[in-house]
Amino acid sequence: MTESKRLKATFIGLSAVLMWATLGLFGAGSGNVPPFLLNALCFGISGTLAFVWLAVSGKLEKLRQPLKVWAFGTIGLFGFHFFYFTAIRNAPPVEANLINYTWPLLIVVFSAFLPGEHLRFHHVVGTLLGLAGAVLLITGGEGLNFSGGSALGYGAAVASSLFWSSYSVLSRRLGKVPTEAVAGFCLMTALLSAVCHIALEETVWPEGSLEWASVAALALFPVGLAFFTWDVGVKHGDIQVLGAAAYSAPLLSTLLLIAFGFGALTFSVAIACVAITLGAVIAAKDMLFKKRNRDGKAT
Repeated sequence: MTESKRLKATFIGLSAVLMWATLGLFGAGSGNVPPFLLNALCFGISGTLAFVWLAVSGKLEKLRQPLKVWAFGTIGLFGFHFFYFTAIRNAPPVEANLINYTWPLLIVVFSAFLPGEHLRFHHVVGTLLGLAGAVLLITGGEGLNFSGGSALGYGAAVASSLFWSSYSVLSRRLGKVPTEAVAGFCLMTALLSAVCHIALEETVWPEGSLEWASVAALALFPVGLAFFTWDVGVKHGDIQVLGAAAYSAPLLSTLLLIAFGFGALTFSVAIACVAITLGAVIAAKDMLFKKRNRDGKAT
């Protein structure tokens, strides 16, 4: 793959991080819809729209993949969400969210085992800075209090982090599987989420146009298109840069919530902003500051 194609794929993958930053805002607008029902609605809408697009463009054959590919994609998407929801239900949300958000760090570490990838010191430094910023952002600068009675929730948070980081890194091994196949993974995730909703939750539908619009926005972007662009990024882009940059999602999400009146800009948010931004720049220094020869090629 040429350097320009790798760079393009990286930027496409980064668009997923930007879309995930809207999760908090659109999630707040979706009202009191329980998590698995919201998951079923969003993945159902995004999967159906993608399926229709494939049918109209004559690309339905892209969904004809081996069973192991279907299992991998479905387990990756659904497994992450299942364990994440289990974590926040059975452990203090701040601690559970913090444990879950070790997945960008794990992506950077696991990527060292991929063919052709090299984990360098600046990747680790940049990612750890991002993690430090995320810790400060999530905790608000206050101490953590890991409860002894929340082992199930903490274990589920670890599982959610391992599921998403493993899915992202192992996707590189399936580089020949077209991104269009993600449509099928979304539909299967919607189905499994609906089953979990029926078994575990009380049904609360969105109320009014604002809540339905928020659900639609979730389905179109952070719980829809983002998974397709992330697939392009982790398969063909700079996966270590993507892992480090993923820490900007909770930061951008917090800034959006502040901008729309759901929070306040504090000193801890400002410091987190500096740490996460600096960490992303350090991790991406090869991509941002590569010297070019007279032919315009990176050296």
